[in-house]
Amino acid sequence: MEKVNVYDLDGKKKNLVDMPRIFNIKPRKDLIHKASEISFSRNKQVQGRNKRAGLRNTAKGWGTGHGISRAPRIKGSGFPTARNVGRVPFAKGGRRAHPIKTEKIVKKKINRKVNKLSLISAISASGDLVWVKNRGHLIDKVPEIPLVIDDKIQTVKKTKLMYSILSELGLEDELVKVKEGKKIRAGKGKRRGRKYKNKKSILVVIKDDFGIVKASRNIPGVDVIKFEDLSIANLAPGGLSGRLILWAQSAFNDLKNYEALI
Repeated sequence: MEKVNVYDLDGKKKNLVDMPRIFNIKPRKDLIHKASEISFSRNKQVQGRNKRAGLRNTAKGWGTGHGISRAPRIKGSGFPTARNVGRVPFAKGGRRAHPIKTEKIVKKKINRKVNKLSLISAISASGDLVWVKNRGHLIDKVPEIPLVIDDKIQTVKKTKLMYSILSELGLEDELVKVKEGKKIRAGKGKRRGRKYKNKKSILVVIKDDFGIVKASRNIPGVDVIKFEDLSIANLAPGGLSGRLILWAQSAFNDLKNYEALI
């Protein structure tokens, strides 16, 4: 069975572990894209229009015998300068005929097996050098893919130490690229609490949190997630598979649990 090196916090080889069979699976781009699209739909906010929109007025039709249409008209506006109002969709200034409604179902569904297969494909793609490079990660100085580190990384509590560990593993170029890639968003989103667009970089998968989450949250592009919480949104942000993942050894060993699904 193929082996993978486990690195210590200084970036030196510590021991070897078995490579899970999940990395031998050929990634399916279609499943990853489908699961990502469905995951994105769950974050959408339902919106609709007020049912009384366009109806808050005292307009009334004049009836027949006036040589004009029977569209509702504002009272006291005079003839023939009366204007149509929002009660009828066909008139100028009228309400929308079929406005969007809150009853519309925007959340999409996915079969459980398909969802699990998409996770397997995304994990497998993260262990393929070609897929990771195609996603734009700078990994020329990274010793190997998949990258596994000792469980002691879960106890890191200082951001400076966390940055140093990532740099020792050859990830400094990646971190610098992400930091310099911060851009101001185009459009109205600038004034809606999302002024900047940040790139996604390294995903650190752990088994338990002993301080690493707080230590990593101020490093641009770096996400830390527990193995049990892995989702397609983390493994393939934006539907693009091949994310650069740093596995804690215990989390890497738990990948064997997916072998029953292969």
